[in-house]
Amino acid sequence: MRTIIRVLVGAFALWLTTLIVGGSGPHGVWIESPGETALRTASLEPLRGVTVSEGPYAHVITLLLVALVFGIVNGTLGKVVRFVSIPLYIITLGLFGLIVNGIMFAVVAWLSDLAGFGLRIDSFWWGVLAAFVMSCLAGIMNGLLGTGKKRDRDR
Repeated sequence: MRTIIRVLVGAFALWLTTLIVGGSGPHGVWIESPGETALRTASLEPLRGVTVSEGPYAHVITLLLVALVFGIVNGTLGKVVRFVSIPLYIITLGLFGLIVNGIMFAVVAWLSDLAGFGLRIDSFWWGVLAAFVMSCLAGIMNGLLGTGKKRDRDR
């Protein structure tokens, strides 16, 4: 149950991050649903007179899928990258964590680009900024909901 709540918190934090960092339209960081990707990549001639219906919940499902991918990437690749970069964390007094989070954000954007929908970022530095904002928002929400606490197994 805690994992489901954390994925929901991640999806909500991602949505807020795209609103804060993304702005209007495809600038900075944004989420593309499968129908939006099809319209962007297809030629307009075959689609003349055809409307692409992506459903009312396509954006929400896309956010949930991207949040799930975030969790998987941070749980696997993120731990390896953080362990390998311990000396850089020490030298920079922890500021290298921003770069690592930006790398994880770029990996999720790359994976979702392979899937054909999901997270899009303009550049690496937009990813670093978005990772910082998302980390702050998710930390606040997990703190308020109590999902970041370890369970007491002695009870």
